[in-house]
Amino acid sequence: MADRTSSSITIRSGKAEIMAVIADLEAYPEWASGIKDFSVQETGADGRAARATLTFDGGPFSDTVGLLYDWGGDDRVSWELVEKGNVVTGLHGSYSLEEAAGGTVVTYELAVDVRVPMIGMVKRKAEKRITDSALKGLKRHVEA
Repeated sequence: MADRTSSSITIRSGKAEIMAVIADLEAYPEWASGIKDFSVQETGADGRAARATLTFDGGPFSDTVGLLYDWGGDDRVSWELVEKGNVVTGLHGSYSLEEAAGGTVVTYELAVDVRVPMIGMVKRKAEKRITDSALKGLKRHVEA
């Protein structure tokens, strides 16, 4: 899973407010397209998710996977697959937040491996669609 897809967007809000939305995993179905359910299995000392189960419907693929989270305050969060689904066999993602003029630049990186053979270019295009959609949904939700 060496190749990752990365996208960024500027959101007119502070890092703490944006990370609070990102950390509220169970609310994702309200604003993140394709997310059907997100349930936190374990929380860390900071009260944020340490382990969660994600169910998504990504067009041709739907799946449920288990994720492990690593939080870096309001600056960064990353997650990795710890329970494979029927389709997804590898997954690593992150949000990085950096203050900038007019708000906060949010960068989303994602790498996904699936059981079905897929040309790298097609896989990157699907990851790009997911990252762009997630960032736009996050922006709409935070700025609303």
